[in-house]
Amino acid sequence: MPRERAAPEPLDAVLAELRACRLCRDAPLYPPRLPHEPRPVIQATASARLLIASQAPGTRVHASGRPFTDRSGDRLRDWLGLDKERFYDGTRVAIVPMGFCFPGLDGKGGDLPPRRECAPAWRARVLAGLSEVELVLVIGRYAQAWHLGPKAAADLTATVADWRAILGQERRPRILPLPHPSWRNNGWLRKNPWFEADLLPVLRAEVARLAG
Repeated sequence: MPRERAAPEPLDAVLAELRACRLCRDAPLYPPRLPHEPRPVIQATASARLLIASQAPGTRVHASGRPFTDRSGDRLRDWLGLDKERFYDGTRVAIVPMGFCFPGLDGKGGDLPPRRECAPAWRARVLAGLSEVELVLVIGRYAQAWHLGPKAAADLTATVADWRAILGQERRPRILPLPHPSWRNNGWLRKNPWFEADLLPVLRAEVARLAG
């Protein structure tokens, strides 16, 4: 007889365990250890139909404990056409970064990449509890590499430019790649006007259907 699949873990139990995680602080697999106390940041409930797969918290999000409480969040909400009330409604929108804790700053004052311990330890377990998700917005190259695998181009611009083909693939959930909404990407947006002209209207229509 075929083996029965194990039932997925209750999402609330996974999130409670995740929020107590200290792996990168107490037993880092990739030194140096996290330079401050962990504060995992995530928004997720089992009923969410839209998933934002982001990078990692910055300094302001680390302080607030709430995703995208910074200027990047302002721009992202504008892209999505969502006000704060709907954006922070976890029953509609899940926000699951590649790294759950603020990774610290590099020598130039920029954010370090997401901690490499996070995704292998937690991502599959969290996503298994988000069975109602219909669309994943993959923000930045780390999220794109994880969710798209070989289909993610080495160059972020090439991946986002291929958004029609990626969105149109027969899969569930569907995937739509986005650049990071950081204000440091103003130059990228000026060089790629097709993003606001062509992609954003489709993005907003999808978001309105799933979380509006």
